[in-house]
Amino acid sequence: MTDLKRLGKRGAYRLGRLRTQGIGELRAPVPFRPSFARPAHRGPRSAWLFGLLAGTAVIAAGAAGGYWFIPFVIGLLTGVAGRWGGWRLPVTLTAATLMAVIGWSIPLWWAALHGQPTGATARVIAALAGLPARAAVGIAATLLVSALQSAAGAWLGRTLGPRRTDG
Repeated sequence: MTDLKRLGKRGAYRLGRLRTQGIGELRAPVPFRPSFARPAHRGPRSAWLFGLLAGTAVIAAGAAGGYWFIPFVIGLLTGVAGRWGGWRLPVTLTAATLMAVIGWSIPLWWAALHGQPTGATARVIAALAGLPARAAVGIAATLLVSALQSAAGAWLGRTLGPRRTDG
């Protein structure tokens, strides 16, 4: 009958002796930190913004010069810089994609503004690619290809880039 009286009470069944065997006090739980919380990045934001604008300008110059592979190269450099700077993958991919789309849009818009047959060329390219023969479809396909090139380059650059060594 005395066992029933001890049931559920502190010290019942000599469980208090576990502490003497090397098991210490329970520690307070670590507070939850959400994964979207802003981590510390290397370098000031102005330098990152300058890099974004410089990458866009290089892609625009490459597109105007006929170098269609420049979004991949800039994406590769963006991936390496994002890995070194401690940026998360979605941020790096978004930056690389924005640079490519804006960088290719600038020369297309500039040529159309100065009387070049950008719409007619885009329509012919879309028809040759087996897409609907519309200028908007050709331009969207061009921008999509540049975005995919930069995303592939950013992924590869992030994979090959150096890891951050400081905490």
